[in-house]
Parts: sequence; C-alpha cells; structure tokens
Amino acid sequence: MSNKDIPYIISPEIIDIPEFKPKIKLAIMASGKGTNFEAIIKSTIYKLAAEIQCLIVNKEECGAINIAKKYNIKYEVINHKDYGSREEFDIAIIGILKKYNVDFIVMAGWMRIVTPTLIQSFKKRIINIHPSLLPSFKGTNAIEQAIESKVKITGCTAHIVEEQVDSGEILIQGVLPIKESDTSASLLCKIQDIEHKILYKAIAIAAKNYLNLP
Repeated sequence: MSNKDIPYIISPEIIDIPEFKPKIKLAIMASGKGTNFEAIIKSTIYKLAAEIQCLIVNKEECGAINIAKKYNIKYEVINHKDYGSREEFDIAIIGILKKYNVDFIVMAGWMRIVTPTLIQSFKKRIINIHPSLLPSFKGTNAIEQAIESKVKITGCTAHIVEEQVDSGEILIQGVLPIKESDTSASLLCKIQDIEHKILYKAIAIAAKNYLNLP
C-alpha cells in the first residue's frame, strides 16, 4: 500500500486559496532534508500566491540547500554555534529576514527553539509544522511519544509560533490512524506525506488572518 492509499482527514478542508495581491513573501527555515520546503515550492507554482525570498539553514550539510539550488532559490547558512546565545542568533536571523523583505516565516523542520526576540518581530507571521495532533505530544520525539502512549490516531499540526513551544494557534491538522505494525519510521513517512498536503494551506490561512481578508 502506498502513502496515497493511507486514509487521512484534513481539517479544515480548504478548497479556495486566496489570491494574494501582491504575492506574499516567504522565508523558509529548515534544518533537515527539505521535503516540506520542496512541497511549499511546488505549491507556489500552481496553488499559493507566494514567492520564496530565501531559505535559511543552520548547518552547512543541511539537505534543504540542494533543493534551493535545484529551484534557484537564494539561501543563507547561519550556524547557531557561532553565537553566544539564542537571542544573538535570532537577531542575526532577523537581519537576514529584513534583507529579503520577508512577510511570513515557515519553520519547515527547523530544529531550534526561537526566542521572543524573533517571535515579537514577526508576531502572528511565523508558522511551524509539528508531527502530532497538538496539544498532544509537544516537543521532540512526538512520533515516538504517540506510539509509546498507544493512541490510535496521530497526525500533524501547522500552527502559529508563540513563546511557549508548540502552543500557538492551530491553523490546520491532518489525522491518520496508527496501525499495530507501524514503527517510528513508517509513521514518519505517512505523516510527512500529509504535512506536504497541509503546509501551503496553513500559510494561506495565516496570511488571510493576518491581512484581515474576507
């Protein structure tokens, strides 16, 4: 059975995506392979009226860089180890965001906790994707937490980033069953497939809300 055959529910099920004029300007922050990053790129071609201004990564070996090169998107490497505090690191990130005139930030596999300095600079304009049905299983190892707790369903949540980790306004969720045969790896694969389906919709919801569009 392929991931396309896995039963899932998305709520809210958005059909009409607003036609943002001018297009919203995005920065993507990633620490991993960049599969959600690529899904967002593809959504801007056919579905989402947005332009990706830049990719920000926190390590040279981040796989998302290869995707940025593939689609000719500018990227910035900013190593958190070069800064004395999380706040100093976030101030440097803010400088990059201003450089690219960014409207909204999408944390697509960004493995760093951001500080109030960044959150307040882009209030209600930072979106994160988390591999659980928040408010359940916050923080790291969310998939393992779900399996160990023997819950029967799980999924992913796109939400606004606030100062408390994984506690911001929920924008959209995807739900799927956990099978007895599921492992952390198999469940991760299924959840990521749904993340690719909902993240561009979360961006649209966040932008619509922030811009007070009907």
